[in-house]
Amino acid sequence: MNFSDTIVALATPAGVGAIGVIRLSGDRAIEIVNKVFQPKDLSIQASHTIHYGRIESSGRVYDEVVASLYIAPRSYTKENVVEISCHGSPFIQESILQLFVEQGARFARPGEFTQRAFLNGAFDLAQAEAVADVIAADSAAAQNAALHQLRGGFSKELAALREELIHFASLIELELDFGEEDVEFADRQDLEDLVNQLLANIRPLVASFRTGNAVKNGVATVIVGKPNAGKSTLLNALLNEDRAIVSDIAGTTRDSLEDEWTLGGIKFRLVDTAGLRETTDVIEALGVERTQAWVKKAQVVIYMADATSETPVGFAAGVEALGQLDIPVIKLLNKVDQISSTELAAFEDAIPISAKNRSGLNDLETALLNVVGLDQVSTSGTLVTNLRHYQQLLQTQETLEGVLVALKTGLTGDLIAQDLRYALHHLGEITGQISNDDLLKNIFGKFCIGK
Repeated sequence: MNFSDTIVALATPAGVGAIGVIRLSGDRAIEIVNKVFQPKDLSIQASHTIHYGRIESSGRVYDEVVASLYIAPRSYTKENVVEISCHGSPFIQESILQLFVEQGARFARPGEFTQRAFLNGAFDLAQAEAVADVIAADSAAAQNAALHQLRGGFSKELAALREELIHFASLIELELDFGEEDVEFADRQDLEDLVNQLLANIRPLVASFRTGNAVKNGVATVIVGKPNAGKSTLLNALLNEDRAIVSDIAGTTRDSLEDEWTLGGIKFRLVDTAGLRETTDVIEALGVERTQAWVKKAQVVIYMADATSETPVGFAAGVEALGQLDIPVIKLLNKVDQISSTELAAFEDAIPISAKNRSGLNDLETALLNVVGLDQVSTSGTLVTNLRHYQQLLQTQETLEGVLVALKTGLTGDLIAQDLRYALHHLGEITGQISNDDLLKNIFGKFCIGK
């Protein structure tokens, strides 16, 4: 893959808009634009300046534009960068793009601007991936997590861990060079203490992925229960709109309804499902099957029961059946305004609500935020939101736990050294200190073209 040429792409979304921004990066970026920019000579202008002019070629005026100059290394990619702000007509944008290609640029590949920034040392791989997360963020929590990673918070933690490990790994490797002399340069107790310290830092990062994944992708939250329990009424109450049809007739909801709801800066994907019951109605039976499929994909299940018709035994049985799936279950008892306090007391640990009257919803909201780990989201601590990072951290954790076993069982230095190498490799892959072309192609290929 050639990274020495000059690339060009539309940096704003395709389609009609007030303006469009065309970005060029590479050694010849200023030269290429200068060929068709009038009336100023951009080659003698200072970095971080903007210039009003026209894009002209062969007597044709393409558009009146503003050119922004960023001279290497003071740019996003650490190369010469020019950004052309033109009018938002797709015809004008395509014409200017084609003109720049005729002058010597080539169309950028997906994510190539950010990939060049990474390869030129502007930031590490974890920070580069955070660029895409910032662009895709659709909630306050997702934005905060991505910005924390983009600013290098996650990378700094990993760098500190890796640096400490490198010191001991080098001592172990040194022992191997003097193997015949039976010397120990690395104190085994100090190494064990270090590994325990590293694990104390890595385990919370691994554990944070559940919350981080929820923050980044939203929490699949499925509302289940028997027909007429008030599931659709609850959905409408949470969304504050009449999204689902509500009726006293059991079995009204025969298919799943899905909508997004933001709570505490976290996006929840709410799914209202068909009531769980035996039925001879073919259509309703299909709805029940879909409910069961949704439950298997859920990250949180709200089990809802009608307080006027459900028994404590039946309620407990329904919760127990869901508990076998190893998914957090929030127990909800609806229509409590129609029963006595004595009857309510028989339903242990259930959150009492009246979906119709919108009472008790604050307790439900608190329970949902607790399930996804609001305490982690609301602090400045690092959340692991990237599956690749999680997998590498998990492998690092497993490898370091292997080092502890090796130390306690008195295994030889060469076996310990091998495990330390693996741990360093996995940590290095997260930040890109160890990478390969296939990994980079897979990561940056998911970016938009102009980024």
